[in-house]
Amino acid sequence: MTTSRRQFMMTIATTGAALAATGQAMAQAKLDEKDPQAVALGYAADTTKVDAKKYAKHDNAQQCGNCALFQGKPADAAGNCPLFAGKQVNTKGWCSAWAKKAG
Repeated sequence: MTTSRRQFMMTIATTGAALAATGQAMAQAKLDEKDPQAVALGYAADTTKVDAKKYAKHDNAQQCGNCALFQGKPADAAGNCPLFAGKQVNTKGWCSAWAKKAG
């Protein structure tokens, strides 16, 4: 069976679109506070609900949205973080790995 150039290009376009949709759906999974990695880093989806006794250096002004690791825009409700691969953290969340964004 021979494949025409047109059929080949249509297959590539369809496959690319399917992969992009799959990647976008995976990236949109929200991080659960009960996730083992989240528990290990003290992640809270709301920075105002962090255990102050356990994390004495925490400040409510520290949020994922102003962390150097946050890969979303500050105006986004959530964004990616390399510490939690494939899951999005809440922009107003916090974890013990928080580091001030430069600038």
